[in-house]
Amino acid sequence: MSMHKATVRDRDISGKTALVRVDFNVPLKDGRIEDDTRIVASLPTIEYLLEHGCKVILCAHLGRPDGEIAPGLSLELCADRLRELLSEALGRPAQVEFVDDCIGEKVAEKAAQMQAGDVLLLENTRFYCAETSKNEGEMLEFAEKLAAPAELYINDAFGAGHRNHASTYGVTKYLSPCVAGLLVEKEIEQLSRILTAPQEGLVVVLGGAKVEDKIGVIKALLPKCEKMLIGGAMSWAFFKAKGMEVGLSLCEPESVESAEDVLASMGDDLQKLMLPVDVYMQNVAGDHQIRYAAADAIEPGWDALDIGDETRKTYADIILKAANVFWNGPMGKFERKPFDEGTFAVARAMGDCPGFNVVGGGDSVAAVTQMGVADAIDHISTGGGASLEFLEDGVLSAIEALDDK
Repeated sequence: MSMHKATVRDRDISGKTALVRVDFNVPLKDGRIEDDTRIVASLPTIEYLLEHGCKVILCAHLGRPDGEIAPGLSLELCADRLRELLSEALGRPAQVEFVDDCIGEKVAEKAAQMQAGDVLLLENTRFYCAETSKNEGEMLEFAEKLAAPAELYINDAFGAGHRNHASTYGVTKYLSPCVAGLLVEKEIEQLSRILTAPQEGLVVVLGGAKVEDKIGVIKALLPKCEKMLIGGAMSWAFFKAKGMEVGLSLCEPESVESAEDVLASMGDDLQKLMLPVDVYMQNVAGDHQIRYAAADAIEPGWDALDIGDETRKTYADIILKAANVFWNGPMGKFERKPFDEGTFAVARAMGDCPGFNVVGGGDSVAAVTQMGVADAIDHISTGGGASLEFLEDGVLSAIEALDDK
């Protein structure tokens, strides 16, 4: 399935001022960028625009400042990193400026001074409530100000493609053409291969904590796949929905409700849904010892924190035989040893799988990177939630707002 939306390649953009929505929502630690994957992913589109003599104005969000100016969530760090990466890519010093606002006079002034080949990164759009406002009038008013310095719009923020925000959706009402960037094009094409893959040989691996976040994709893909492997705290919600003891394992009521909904509504397709047969659990109510147990032997006062050895082996064997496989979400409490072992077992199998393999979601991406198998993955998606939403029905609202080919 190829893109039905226009991309930067489909329109004459030469010499124009482009507003580009990028995804610079990078993980930060101690005031430093911990992982610059998303900034690196924006380079092909930015380079393409510079080759065509454009003035490039970038906008993005970082974290959830909720309409407050939060200095710790300023995009200035991203401007510095982008300057380094772009200079490296171009083989010459890149002109990357930063302005500490995203609308208004400061931006207008900076934009007026730009030459062809210059890049300007605007401050975090979420410093304004209107960026994410449910009040359409308020959102569109902000979008119009954001669009003011530019002549055309490019959406290259796949990770925000499922959000109808001012910078992803609203600006399309004020600029023309509105097209997809090269990253969005690549994401849609690669994920479409999973969406349209034959049922035989299609394996979906889902982990993480919340069934309610993934119920849409479970219902959409379970009928279309050969096997669906469930891990992480989602498993405990399914256990509880089946009346099993989960002790003190992470198990939110909403997740249990969603699991009950899946079990009640998916009929014959449920035989494809695989849950862990064993676990590693910790005695959190007592001496904190760690013990291996069968899935139906979790005890009160104990917290299941990872899939067990037999489940790891079964899941790995299924992944290795897959013709097409998609993985989103960790298999256990990945940030704590030794409960990262289940996730690493899946990451290893993903790297060794000869079929077409796609990984999405922060922890899953971190796992394949830490295992050193990222290069063996056919496609690493920059959008966890967006990739799941796309796999439900092939539609992302902010991408739909762009011009047709």
